[in-house]
Amino acid sequence: MIPRVTTWAQTHVGTVRRHNEDAYLCRPDLGLWAVADGAGGHQSGELASGMIAAALDRLEPGLTAAELLPRVRVAMNETHTALLHEAGLRGAGTVIASTVVILVLRDTHFACLWAGDSRAYLLRQGALTQITRDHSLVQDLVDQGRLSLAAAEHHPQANVITRALGADGLDLELDKTIGTIEPGDRFLLCSDGLSKTLPVSEIAALLGAPDGVPPTELLIAAALARKGSDNVTAVVVTIG
Repeated sequence: MIPRVTTWAQTHVGTVRRHNEDAYLCRPDLGLWAVADGAGGHQSGELASGMIAAALDRLEPGLTAAELLPRVRVAMNETHTALLHEAGLRGAGTVIASTVVILVLRDTHFACLWAGDSRAYLLRQGALTQITRDHSLVQDLVDQGRLSLAAAEHHPQANVITRALGADGLDLELDKTIGTIEPGDRFLLCSDGLSKTLPVSEIAALLGAPDGVPPTELLIAAALARKGSDNVTAVVVTIG
């Protein structure tokens, strides 16, 4: 059974760029949400993120939880292969890639799949937890003990990702985390234009603001106020 939810979603080109290479998907009927961020600096990032959203949107209603997760993986692997093929047609050295973070809700559980540094957070009873781990050069340095979390926030190579759909390699590996859901839980899926612009404390405060203005509007307005240079996308899903 798909739990009863309230969903908000918004994307913005940001304060610097001319094109929005982010895309998102909201399918409450499937219990499926996603954010994709076309890799900055590469050709046609908007094509990559758009293909991801379109592939997920083609999944048919009525799939059980046991059926949906494998189908999501197949859709993402097929998209990865298609992006590699398209890049090959455009010539040597071309990369058409995108990160993705996907949320699936069924019964009393959630599953999150991702590649890259688009993130998922869970706000529960006022406490914010990041439930994804970035596939990035900076995160690898943190994991190796060579960089502190504080230094990682402002590292000059913070935008270098180590995994994405359409990136080098024939095989795509999506990480997965699962957990239980509770009434009042609020999930945030976002591109790094949000997570790298706002401190965690501000994300938590805006995500947990009293009902009224949609939380996505508050989050994106705050990122724009800080003159974030990247595209900004947020999808918020509240249980119950």
